[in-house]
Amino acid sequence: MEAKAEARYIRISPQKARLVVDLIRGQQAGAALNTLRTTNKRIAPTVEKVLQSAIANATNRSEDVDVDKLYVSEARVNDGPRMKRVRPAPMGRAYRYQRRLSHIVIAVAERAQADGLVQRVEGDEAAPAKKTAGRKTAKKAPAKKKAPAKKAAAKKPAKKAAAKKTAKKK
Repeated sequence: MEAKAEARYIRISPQKARLVVDLIRGQQAGAALNTLRTTNKRIAPTVEKVLQSAIANATNRSEDVDVDKLYVSEARVNDGPRMKRVRPAPMGRAYRYQRRLSHIVIAVAERAQADGLVQRVEGDEAAPAKKTAGRKTAKKAPAKKKAPAKKAAAKKPAKKAAAKKTAKKK
């Protein structure tokens, strides 16, 4: 059973909102609420409202939901539309900038609790380790040394240019 809540057109950049939403992904619902209450970010109260709404949606959808078993199964922040704005700049110019909006989606689901019984899988753990002491390993051949790089020859003056200089002197 999964319940979802969404807050749209929130006036904060998605990058900043993702910092908070990443903190609660996969946590138990109660622990996520405590995390959001102690987080010192401007978006934290808004994310907390969305999480409480998702929990309320889960309890309204079905009466037999145990709130203690709920966990944050999905938490994401999507880009919303951008508002284009203009800021005055020097010498009569104008700089354009964008105010970003975000959509916050949080889904909670009920986690199935195991009865505490752990089944042990036999096979991989019971297999003895392979012995490698009796094997000989092939030795690699030593790497060949590279020949030293050749030096570039010094440029010689062109004969025509030298001939012209001597002709002008005469």
